[in-house]
Amino acid sequence: MLAYTIKRIGLGLLILIGVMFAMYAAVFIVPGNPARAALGPRATQEMIDRLTREMGLDQPYIIQVYNFFANVLTGNLGIDVMSNRPVAAEIWEVLPNTLILCIAGLGWATLLAIPLGCLAVLKRGSWVDRVASLISVGTISLPYYVVAIYALLIFAVKLNWLPAIGDGEDGDIMSQVQALILPAFAIGFTWVGYLARLVRASMLDVMGEPHIRTARAFGVPEWKIVTKYGLRIALIPTLSLLAVSLGGLISSAVFVEVIFSRPGIGKLVTSAVALRNYPVVMGAVLVMTAIYVTLTIAADLLIARLDPRIRDAFRGA
Repeated sequence: MLAYTIKRIGLGLLILIGVMFAMYAAVFIVPGNPARAALGPRATQEMIDRLTREMGLDQPYIIQVYNFFANVLTGNLGIDVMSNRPVAAEIWEVLPNTLILCIAGLGWATLLAIPLGCLAVLKRGSWVDRVASLISVGTISLPYYVVAIYALLIFAVKLNWLPAIGDGEDGDIMSQVQALILPAFAIGFTWVGYLARLVRASMLDVMGEPHIRTARAFGVPEWKIVTKYGLRIALIPTLSLLAVSLGGLISSAVFVEVIFSRPGIGKLVTSAVALRNYPVVMGAVLVMTAIYVTLTIAADLLIARLDPRIRDAFRGA
């Protein structure tokens, strides 16, 4: 298990290093001077030269990458060229809002998808199974930004049940929960179908295992076989998808936060892109990638702990 853990962490570090190289390469590939783009067309040459030196863009590419790596290791992601504040501080201020949104969205989707997938297996071939499949396909087909716009128009504008924008009032938990409902609904809607179909497919594979046939031979009720004996094994691939989903939801949150005007890393990135604020963009992308990689590694390690076959395969390799 230790060797498997070291391998997964090593691969994660290689991904982060590759992302850092790619981000700096993108800065060089994009035409024009990033300092000029950040300051706008009315900036004087003296202002552009000063910002170029402050951003370190006057140094060779290798030196810039080395400095960036050295700063990242100490937690320094650069300085916001607009506010002159540390990028890391700005990201940590808004990152909890994004994580809460993603966890809430994936949480309600999981709580609905797992029973839906189990119900489809229990009633396999019946109208219940067909309805569950229809719900799964329907939720997968709708992009999250379309769901967000229609949820905003129906529940906030038309019915006036929930707030349309913002993250609620400071110190008012009920107001913050109400402001979270629509964005969490929009961001988790598509994953109901993905997770339900995965649980159903995994359960169908597990139901043919010898221990399931043995339980049936002893007269164990079908609902108990599905929930107690089959679901535990069927959830192993679901755990991997949940970790990847949470990482992917962070990128999806970019559009949802803009639509609902919620403070978060998505809104921070879109504002930085519009202003050509490269340090903020690179810092935010690096943090989102680190979260994605960390969650994927954690899911792999958890699955390896639950399924010894993965560890045995690694030893055999």
